[in-house]
Amino acid sequence: MSIFSRSLLLSAIITLAAPAQQPIPEKQVEKRVDSLLKQMTLREKIGQLNQLFVFPQPVPGMPSLNDEDIAKGDYGSFLFVSDAAQINRLQHIAVDKSRLHIPLLFGLDVIHGFKTVFPAPIAMAASFDPATVERAQAVAAREASAAGVRWTFAPMVDIARDPRWGRIMEGAGEDPFLGSAIARAQVKGFQGSYIGEPGHVLTSVKHFAGYGAADGGRDYDSSYISDEQLWNVYLPPFHAAVEAGAGTVMSAYMDLNGVPATGNRFLLTDVLRDTWNFQGFVVSDAFAVRDLVTHGFAKDPADAASLSISAGVNMDMGSRTYIDNLETLVKEGRFKETQIERMVRPILAMKIRLGLFETPYVDESATKSIFAASEHKAEARRAAQRSAVLLRNEGALLPLIQGRYSSIAVIGPMADSFIDIRGSWALVDDPTQAISVARGIREKVGNGVRVETAMGCEIRRNVPSMFDMILGVKRGTPLTDQQNTTEIEKAVTLASRSDVSVMVLGETQDMSGEAASRTSLDLPGRQEELLEKVMAIGKPLVLVLLNGRPLSIHWAAEHVPAILEAWYPGAEGGHAVADLLFGDANPGGKLPVTFPRTVGQVPIYYAHTLTHQPEGSPGFVSRYWDEPSSPLYPFGYGLSYTTFKISNLKVENHKVSVDVQNTGARAGDEVVQLYIHQKSGRASRPVRLLKGFERVTLAPGESKTVHFTLTDDELSYWSATDRKWVHDRSDFDVWVGSDSNATLHGNLSPVQ
Repeated sequence: MSIFSRSLLLSAIITLAAPAQQPIPEKQVEKRVDSLLKQMTLREKIGQLNQLFVFPQPVPGMPSLNDEDIAKGDYGSFLFVSDAAQINRLQHIAVDKSRLHIPLLFGLDVIHGFKTVFPAPIAMAASFDPATVERAQAVAAREASAAGVRWTFAPMVDIARDPRWGRIMEGAGEDPFLGSAIARAQVKGFQGSYIGEPGHVLTSVKHFAGYGAADGGRDYDSSYISDEQLWNVYLPPFHAAVEAGAGTVMSAYMDLNGVPATGNRFLLTDVLRDTWNFQGFVVSDAFAVRDLVTHGFAKDPADAASLSISAGVNMDMGSRTYIDNLETLVKEGRFKETQIERMVRPILAMKIRLGLFETPYVDESATKSIFAASEHKAEARRAAQRSAVLLRNEGALLPLIQGRYSSIAVIGPMADSFIDIRGSWALVDDPTQAISVARGIREKVGNGVRVETAMGCEIRRNVPSMFDMILGVKRGTPLTDQQNTTEIEKAVTLASRSDVSVMVLGETQDMSGEAASRTSLDLPGRQEELLEKVMAIGKPLVLVLLNGRPLSIHWAAEHVPAILEAWYPGAEGGHAVADLLFGDANPGGKLPVTFPRTVGQVPIYYAHTLTHQPEGSPGFVSRYWDEPSSPLYPFGYGLSYTTFKISNLKVENHKVSVDVQNTGARAGDEVVQLYIHQKSGRASRPVRLLKGFERVTLAPGESKTVHFTLTDDELSYWSATDRKWVHDRSDFDVWVGSDSNATLHGNLSPVQ
């Protein structure tokens, strides 16, 4: 391009640009896209569909970064570049040296924080507080965008009802109503009020769709989901995210009913675009386009490119299948260039909406102050406080009273771990700045109380994690069985000479997340033995769980007086746990997923159908001869340091109201939950469905009336018989309470 042509192009871009503080009008976006497409070669168009992984060090088998390819326009996006200086360097090549000066779009898995790590997503869902979720992702967006990362591969909105699946950690649990509320909050937090709002980032809702229903809870395995379950359970959170304005969607790895999701036209075109009118673009999961060959779906990479782009995947993440094959396919007549343009158009539109043409670079000097913002840490601490779930508190052991204990033992393999408290997908933070539980307790009680730690036993994966393999991480030799026995003995000795023990058990951060499925839900390693031996001492004991999935803690639920489910609470987790243990914060979180008694009950979830012999009916006995059918802890369950009374249920003309009162001596939060059951109709509907919730804060003695409205959206469902959404004229049971076993009951009749 000549200097004169370049100046004309830049002048047109600047002329058509809108102020950064408001969205660019769609007509201007379309006009700018049209102008660019007219000037682009076929190769440049295909380049916009190509995303490259960039790792800190070369990874065998993966394409390497080549600056000349950027200048040629072979890449539209990069993944895993998070340093502002590196982003500016690569952006300068694209903007200054490429023919049309089209900026790059930098993406990263900003799952639960960037520099400031927030609680894991399942923990955030446990807050039952969309406003907290929105604020957390707004902080993550502010930090990421400051570094030049303008696209996050989040939120993950997969419904998961099998806790063996490691990625249950990344979602909102088992319920589509809660999942939809959390999905909307995340999209709004990340993207702001419009795509391109300063300090915000583009979202990529994943994994579309049904990924959380993988066979056996095995990551990447096939999902077989009926149409009824797909529309009523697995698709609603995606639909909510799209309605909230999500700019992009990520296709999933697995086969859905025999067809790989990345080559699934039903999902990516019929549902996403034709039914939901999605106007953004679809990116594949990593190497998923190439792996259509691995699935046995495509015969070769060229066929994979053809099948994927025909299904509706705009951008190929990482595999170079598009850039290596599409040009030939067009020249051979298997594709028209106009088909390629249709896939490029929304990508260019997003870059324009994000303001990348006007401000492709970031101010490297400003990132440090943004990353160090004290309000970000304060928000992370608050989120961790609101995400914790109090599972048990016999004898009101918690909160611990300061001054009562002169010595505290903090015991467990993660008691003083600043690595594990962050959870999986903490990619760019400084892990040494994370606050362990032991450190949080030390800072809480001060020098007047002796706080000592003991590992108790070592736990570790028996195979390397995905990130270990990619990054070449080598871990030291594990402790021998005898060394673990010695560590248990040390912990017992410490607990014996201490006034109270806080045991921090669960899973290390690499035991939940991607490629981290489990065959057991028991406490890994010898933690159960450690717990039982310390409990046998007879001293007060509190169990704090750090984990990303429900665990089988049946013994602890019967014998340990106080259990706090802290999940992976993030970088400020140690401070938040200490706040909760000593009563400076009152637990108010609720379980977003059912806790089974044993892995043999899995899958277990509250929203099952009545079946032939319903639970609670006169002839009901446990479906298992060796265990009760009921869960250890139900969906929506969580205790507080105070007590609440929910009463005066009124149901009239689809309006539901109830009074909630704090009947205890402390201020606290209750999550008032509304459940319904359709009594008859064209299908047997689940025994209960969450259709409303509100988290309320009440002072001692204070009351509040909570109101819900049951609209057609809450009362309708997708009918496998009619192949559409229907609303039967049926009576409905209505329950309101503090979990899915709520007993306060009313009846809703059809409006005449």
